[in-house]
Amino acid sequence: MGDPWSDRRPSLVGRLARLGFTDTGRAGRLIAEAERAGTAPLGDGLLEALGATADPDLALDGLLRLLDAAPGPELRAALDAEPETRARLTRVLGVSAALADHLVRHAGDWRVLRDGGSPLGDPRAGLLEAVGADPSAADPVAEGPGALAALRVAYRRRLLALAGRDLCGDLDVADVAAALADLAAAALEAGLAIARAEVPGHDACRLAVIGMGKCGGRELNYVSDVDVIFVAEAREGHGEDAALRVATRLASATMRACSASTPEGSLWEVDAALRPEGRSGPLVRTLASHRAYYERWAKTWEFQALLKARPVAGDPGLGARYMEAITPIVWRAAEGESFVADVQAMRRRVEADLDRRTGEAERQLKLGPGGLRDVEFAVQLLQLVHGRADETLRSPTTLDALSELSRGGYVGRDDAASLATAYRFLRRVEHLVQLHRLRRTHLVPDDEAGLRRLGRALGLRPDPVREFTGEWRRHARKVRRIHEKLFYRPLLPAVARLPGEEARLTPEAARARLEALGYADPAGALRHIEALTAGVSRRAAIQRTLLPVMLGWFADAPDPDEGLLGFRKVSDALGTTPWYLRLLRDEVVVAERMAWLLGSSRYATDLLLRAPEAVATLGSAADLAPRPRASLRAEAFAAVRRHTQPDTGAPSASAAEDAVGVVRALRRRELFRVAVADLLGLAEVEAVGLALTDIAAVTIEAALRAAVSKVERATEEALPTRVAVVAMGRFGGRELGYGSDADVMFVHDPLPGADERAAGRAAHGVAEELRRLLSLPAPDPPLDIDPNLRPEGRQGPLVRTLASYAAYYARWSQPWEAQALLRADPLIGDPGLCAGFRALIDPIRFPEGGVDEAAVRQIRRLKARMESERLPRGVDRSLHTKLGPGGLADVEWVAQLLQLRHAHAVPALRTTRTLAALDAAVGAGLLEGEDASVLAEAWCLATRIRGSLMLVRGRASDLLPSEHHRERTAVASVLGYPGPGDLLEDYRRRTRRARGVVERVFYGADE
Repeated sequence: MGDPWSDRRPSLVGRLARLGFTDTGRAGRLIAEAERAGTAPLGDGLLEALGATADPDLALDGLLRLLDAAPGPELRAALDAEPETRARLTRVLGVSAALADHLVRHAGDWRVLRDGGSPLGDPRAGLLEAVGADPSAADPVAEGPGALAALRVAYRRRLLALAGRDLCGDLDVADVAAALADLAAAALEAGLAIARAEVPGHDACRLAVIGMGKCGGRELNYVSDVDVIFVAEAREGHGEDAALRVATRLASATMRACSASTPEGSLWEVDAALRPEGRSGPLVRTLASHRAYYERWAKTWEFQALLKARPVAGDPGLGARYMEAITPIVWRAAEGESFVADVQAMRRRVEADLDRRTGEAERQLKLGPGGLRDVEFAVQLLQLVHGRADETLRSPTTLDALSELSRGGYVGRDDAASLATAYRFLRRVEHLVQLHRLRRTHLVPDDEAGLRRLGRALGLRPDPVREFTGEWRRHARKVRRIHEKLFYRPLLPAVARLPGEEARLTPEAARARLEALGYADPAGALRHIEALTAGVSRRAAIQRTLLPVMLGWFADAPDPDEGLLGFRKVSDALGTTPWYLRLLRDEVVVAERMAWLLGSSRYATDLLLRAPEAVATLGSAADLAPRPRASLRAEAFAAVRRHTQPDTGAPSASAAEDAVGVVRALRRRELFRVAVADLLGLAEVEAVGLALTDIAAVTIEAALRAAVSKVERATEEALPTRVAVVAMGRFGGRELGYGSDADVMFVHDPLPGADERAAGRAAHGVAEELRRLLSLPAPDPPLDIDPNLRPEGRQGPLVRTLASYAAYYARWSQPWEAQALLRADPLIGDPGLCAGFRALIDPIRFPEGGVDEAAVRQIRRLKARMESERLPRGVDRSLHTKLGPGGLADVEWVAQLLQLRHAHAVPALRTTRTLAALDAAVGAGLLEGEDASVLAEAWCLATRIRGSLMLVRGRASDLLPSEHHRERTAVASVLGYPGPGDLLEDYRRRTRRARGVVERVFYGADE
C-alpha cells in the first residue's frame, strides 16, 4: 500500500509555498507526521489560517506543539468550527514564540482566544485573586504558596488574550498600549499584595505607587521597564520615620515581586530612577518631601517626566493627593530661570539623536533617527511651553496630546497627522518585535526572516521585506523632516495672513514659544518673521519654506535675536537677487552656516551686511580656505595699476583713493572668508593669524604703491628714494588678530645722487599718505597703522634712512629694543632695502654670544614692572588674556628671552613667530618638550579667546567677559565649550600651568 504523504507531496508543497511557508519540505513532513499520529488532520481552513500568519512555519510549529499538549477534542473542534478562534490562535503563534511556549506549558489558556473569550474581567481583581488576595480589601494581602509564579501565569494569560485581539486588528495600537498599561498597574497592585505578605507591620503606612513614563501615560509596550515613584505617609498612631522604613521595605518587595526570576520567568523590571535625586535619593518619600524637592531643586527634565505621572497602585487617596500637590508645580516650570536653557538643551539633545548614523541607531525604533522618542520629546516640550496657559494640552498620552496641540494651533494639522501616523506605525512595529520573544527590545531585526515576519504581520504582501523596509524608512524620514520645523512652522501663520484653514498660534502663544526656545525679544522676532513672510510673492513663499528651519538654527546659535535680525537685513539687501533665496533653499549647508554666523558673530555679520553677496562663499570648505598671498597681491596690485596707470588718459585726481577703496573691499571680503572659516572650526589658530597677516600685508603693500603714485603725481617727479615697511609686533610675528593694529616702522634709502633732504621729505610724504589712505572712512573694519615702536617712539622721526637706523642702534639701543626687533620682518616695499634692513638688525637681535646677564636682569625687571603697572585698574588679572598670568605676554617673553640668549648659535630660533621659537628651543634642548606644550596650549587658547571676543562682540578686548552672561555664553559656544564655566575652568587651568613654567624658565625660579 502506498504512502499517502508521497501521493500528496507535490501538490501540498506547492500549496504551502503559495501560502507563505519558507521551508515547505519540513512543513510537509510535520503535517504528515501529525496526520499519521492522529494528532490533527489539518484541513483547508486551518492551512489557510496558517498561511495568513506573519510566519507560517513558526505558527505550524507552535500549533502542533499545542495540539500535543492540549488533552481532549475541544481545541481541535474549536479550530474546525470557530473561524475567529482559529484566526486569533494562529496569528499569535505566527508572531510570538514566547506565547507559544506559554500555551504549551498552560494548554488550557488557549480558551481566552475563543469567540467571546473566557471572562477575564477587571485585570486588577483578576491578578489579585491569582495571588490569593481579596480585591475588595483596602490593603489586599497575598495568601498561599507560589504567588510569584501564579502572578506571572495570570499576567501572561491576559497578555495572550490582548495579543490575539491586537494581531487580528480588533484593537487600535493606542488601545493596546492603554490595556498594557492597565495590566501593568494591576501587576503592581498584585506585587504590592505579595509585598504586604512579606513585610511585618505593613499597616504602619500608606503607600501609593505613581506610574511614570509609558505606564503613567497609558502607552506601554508589551515588554518594557515600568517607571514608578513611591510616596508614603504614616498611618495614625505610627511615627513617620518608622513608617518610612516599612514603606521602603514594601516598595523594594513590590519591585522584586515583578522582576524576580521564577520557573515562569519574570514580568519586567520596575525602575524607580525618576524619583527625586534619582538613584542617589531615598526610594520612598513623604508627600511633603516630594513637594519640597520639586519646588526647590527639580530640573526641567524632571518636570517633563512628571507630565506622565499617574497613580497606578496602592493607596488611591494618597495617590490623588500627590497629583493635587505636584501638578500645579509642573506647569509652573516655565517660570524657572533655567527653563529656556533647559528646553534648548533638551531640544538639541533630541536633534543630535536625529543625526546619529551608527549601525544600531539605524535599527532603533525608539532612539534612532526619526524614532519614537523624537515624537515623544517634541510633544512633551511643546506641552511644557504652552500647557501652563492651556489646560487642554495636559494629557499624559502622546497621541492625545498631539491631537490637542494640533487642535489648538500649536502644531500644524498636516504635521500632526503625519506624526501620529508615523507614531502608530512605529509603535505597532515595536509591539511586534517585542512579542516574538517577549523581550525588551527596540531594535528592528537585521535578518531577512525577522523582517519578513514583521512585514507579513503588518499585512504587507507580496514582498514583505522590501515593502516593510520602505514603509519604515519613509515614516522615519517624515518624522525627521517634520521635527526640523515642528517648533517653528506654526509661528508663520501667527503673523502672516496665509491662505488655507491652518490653525494659528495666538500672539501670546507664539511669543511663549519663541521665548522658551531662546529668543530674548520674541515680539521683535515675530515682527521680523512677519516682514520676511508677508505677501504672495515668490520671495515670501520661499521664505516661508526656509524660516521654520532657519529659526531653529538661529535658536542653536548664541544670539538668536541677532541672527534673525541679521537674516532679515541680508534678505532685504539680496531679496530681489534671483540666486540668493534659491541658494539657501537648495544648499542646506549654506543656510545652516549663515544662520550660525549671523547668530554668533557681530563682526562677521557686519562684514556680510557690507557685502551681502559674500553669502555665496559659504557653500564649501574650499571656498572658505584662505587665499595664497601671491593671489591676493596679484588682485590688489592689478586694482592699483588699473586706477593709477590707466590704459588710456591720465589718472583721475582720486585715483589713489579709488584704488585703495577697491583694495579695502578686497580686504573686507577676505576678512569675512577667514572669520567664517574660524567660526566653523575650519581653520586652526596659527592659520588664522597667518591669513590675517597676509591680508594686512597685501593691503598695506597695495596702499604703499598707491601712495607712491600720489606723491609722484603731486611732485611731478619719480620718487627719489626706495621705501620699505617693516612689520613689527604681532604683524611681524604673523600672528595678527581681528582687532590688531599693524605695528610698523618706515625705512627709506635715497637713490644714488638724490638729495637726502628731498628724499626724506618724499619718504615722509609717502608714509603719511599711506596712513591717510587706509584711515579714510569706509564700510570695512579699520586697519590702524601704528608706527610707535620706531626708535624714540612718538618723539622720533616717522621715517628714517637705513643709515640712521644703523647709527641709532649702534649708539642708543636698549635691550627692550633688541627684544622688539625679534619680531621685525621687513616684508613690504623695495626688496633690496628689505634685505638690507634685515642684515642691519640681525646682529642686534641675535647678538654674538647672546645677551649678557645684565640685559637679562633688565628684561626681567621690565616684565615685572609691566605686570604690575600696565594692567587696567580694577580688572581680574587672571582673566586678562594678554597681560594676565600665563597669558600671551608671559609665553611670548619666554620665547623671546630664549631667542636673545641662544639664537646666535641656534639658527632655528631666528624666527619672528612664537610657536616656531618654542619648537626650535625644544629641538635645541633649551626647553623641555612638556614645558613647551604647556606654554603653546595656553598661548593658543588665549589667542583663540581674543579672536572669539572680537568675532562675537565686533570690538576688540583682552578680557574674558565675567558679567555679561549672553556674551560669555556666546564666546564659550564659538570656542566649542558646553558652557562659560567650562571655558573659564579650562583657561584658568592652562594659564596656571603656563605661569608655573614662566616662573621657572623666564624668572629663573629654580636658579
